[in-house]
Amino acid sequence: MADWEIRPASAADVEAVAELRAVVLRADLERLGRYDARRVRQRLRDGFEPRHTWVIEVGGLFAGCVALRPDADGRCHWLEHFYLALGFQGAGIGSGVLGELLERCDRGGIAVVRLNVLRGSPARRLYARHGFTVETGDHEDPVDVFMAREAPGRPRPGQPVRPSP
Repeated sequence: MADWEIRPASAADVEAVAELRAVVLRADLERLGRYDARRVRQRLRDGFEPRHTWVIEVGGLFAGCVALRPDADGRCHWLEHFYLALGFQGAGIGSGVLGELLERCDRGGIAVVRLNVLRGSPARRLYARHGFTVETGDHEDPVDVFMAREAPGRPRPGQPVRPSP
């Protein structure tokens, strides 16, 4: 695996992240009939929150980004904008970054991490390897698959804690 590090994002990173998003998502969005070059970049700009985002660097070079945002009521965190430049994919960097972020969540007492991934995206396999499962019920969407990962040994918010036998 390549050596990588993450650093906090700043507002100055928004254009690099927007461009990366457009490149990385293009094939999947075209397959789904949803690619619009302007819109794919603008949606990132509109939702970019540097305080919840990290930039992934390999050898000091911009290689990707990832965001981990608490939901409005604090019941879970959302993994968002996880993009890795095509030249860095397949080297274990994404798995390493995801593993580190999930460990931070576990240590911080975050019981559930949620995400959405484009239908048919190979990224879904990465998420499944890290314990994410497809959510059912009201989480249906023609474009996205919604997934969640519960922290090991922790009940979901709102679930009673069962005593050990």
